[in-house]
Amino acid sequence: MTDYSEEQRNELEALESIYPDSFTVLSEKPTTFTITVTSEAGENDETVQTTLKFTYREKYPDETPLYEIVSQENLDDNDVTDIIKLLEQQAEENIGMVMIFTLVSAVQEKLNEIVDQIRTRREEEKKQKEREAEEEEKQRFHGTPVTIENFLNWKAKFDAELLEIKRKKMKEEEQAGKNKLSGKQLFEMDHNLDTSDIQFLEE
Repeated sequence: MTDYSEEQRNELEALESIYPDSFTVLSEKPTTFTITVTSEAGENDETVQTTLKFTYREKYPDETPLYEIVSQENLDDNDVTDIIKLLEQQAEENIGMVMIFTLVSAVQEKLNEIVDQIRTRREEEKKQKEREAEEEEKQRFHGTPVTIENFLNWKAKFDAELLEIKRKKMKEEEQAGKNKLSGKQLFEMDHNLDTSDIQFLEE
């Protein structure tokens, strides 16, 4: 007959020596404990972490233990769901054997993968930003492509600005008294002068 309580006790001792800093017993009846699992540090020293809570059932290891995630750092909801699925799968595969170390190791691996994914995601975002900046630079360098339509728009604006500048200049010159028009200029500007001489002669 299997002595479940002895197997559980032996496993607890082993876990305590394997995880001295992250193993905490919460209660003895039923045996409940937590183990905090932290990923290896990523390239910017970022880590992801989760605290797993296990409770032995009476006939563990011939029954799966109860488990849950009681806290986590830097994990999103999808990651948490993936970890729970992973624990389910590992628990089913290891029924009949003490399995906490196996479960924790699987979660540890998963957290390392997540850190790698975070790094890959950051690198992708960085590359994307660089690509966008390059595109912007190209746009700035090439300017707007010229079409007949936007050329005509530009020309109309340009002509209007030029006319405005000429008008201002003439006004300024008139006010300064510089603009004493020659007979020819007067003649060209005022077409009434065409007929005035004829009228004069007729009179």
